[in-house]
Amino acid sequence: MSQSPTLMANPHVTAGLPPRSGAGFKPQHADAILADSFRIGFLEVHAENYMGAGGHPHRILTRMREDFPLSVHGVGLSIGSPRGLDPAHLARLKSVVDRYQPAMVSEHLAWSTHDDHFLNDLLPVPYDEQTLSRVCDHIDQVQEALGRRILLENPSTYVAFEAATMRETDFIRAIARRTGCGLLLDINNVHVSATNHGYGALEYLADFPLLSVEEIHLAGHATDEDDIGQPLLIDSHDRPVDDVVWSLYREVLGRTGPLPTLIEWDNDVPDWPILKREAERADALLHLFGEQRLGLRHAS
Repeated sequence: MSQSPTLMANPHVTAGLPPRSGAGFKPQHADAILADSFRIGFLEVHAENYMGAGGHPHRILTRMREDFPLSVHGVGLSIGSPRGLDPAHLARLKSVVDRYQPAMVSEHLAWSTHDDHFLNDLLPVPYDEQTLSRVCDHIDQVQEALGRRILLENPSTYVAFEAATMRETDFIRAIARRTGCGLLLDINNVHVSATNHGYGALEYLADFPLLSVEEIHLAGHATDEDDIGQPLLIDSHDRPVDDVVWSLYREVLGRTGPLPTLIEWDNDVPDWPILKREAERADALLHLFGEQRLGLRHAS
């Protein structure tokens, strides 16, 4: 069984992201963000976009890091891969983390490599004991290499494994318990997977280990149909957050209180004011539930 690694606290790492809305940072938004009277709570970047040694992307991000807390989100570690982690990729991730000292680092519960090939998709893993042990070993390896805890994101899925012996929520709960990692709850992923597999998103969230969640993701999705005409949702990150996802977000905040919340928009990226409007909507809900929690404490 995997054992939680001994992680050395880094004095340069902040305690965490503020319980505000954040945005996925796109360099074309830099000037607008810096000039805006609305101060976004934090910025999140994909680690793989900053694994080069230098250049314009690093110059811009270094400037943004002066004014905004930063979160680094990986998409290429392939933590669920049946093979071992790529040591070169892990070293590049460590270089990015050491360089920017982000408040949080996160990755996906997925696999995306086969031999020496990197795939374009984040693919699901079977929920069984063998996979659980492998994923935990990989997370231990990452946390040991980085010298810090990471957050693990729940997946959006389109197929399920018949060989699965555990529910996704139990699988994720066991990972957090064994490795000591935190969780990143992507609420759009919950809605996408629940629709595609025909279960209830609220029931899923009721069983999710919310006490381990340290960041939330919200994003838009596309609607399609499968081969028999049933709804098929695609985690496309190319449009505003759906009203159903906003409703699920309110449900989660009612249980957890305010948590750092990222607006993801990675494809067909709009101008900053449109992305800002989504962030402002999240901020309004975070403020509302923060006030409600404060009122409950004062009343008790």
